[in-house]
Amino acid sequence: QVQLVESGGGLVQPGGSLRLSCAASGTIFRIYAMGWYRQAPGKQRELVATITGGDSTNYADSVKGRFTISRDIPKDMVYLQMNSLEPEETAVYYCNAQVQTRSWGPTVNSWGQGTQVTVSS
Repeated sequence: QVQLVESGGGLVQPGGSLRLSCAASGTIFRIYAMGWYRQAPGKQRELVATITGGDSTNYADSVKGRFTISRDIPKDMVYLQMNSLEPEETAVYYCNAQVQTRSWGPTVNSWGQGTQVTVSS
């Protein structure tokens, strides 16, 4: 059992910045990768950014150069620094982790409950 808790969402002005945080807890043997996804009303959930234990990152084209994902492995945390935010990026942002809960067990996909990010003037 793995729990992911996001924080840092809120209301921000267009062009402003926010930093999202996600803390993983529970039964964790190893987290292979963590990431952020977002879902706006009427749209499918989409990948924003991912990061592996080797610090290999992947970003959606729409956020490259503006968003930065980082990970603190000892703390089982992942962050998303979001700069130059646009109203179109208003969405619920979800934390994701690929977690192995036992050394002999499979890797499972875990999700947080999401945090609302609203970009509006």
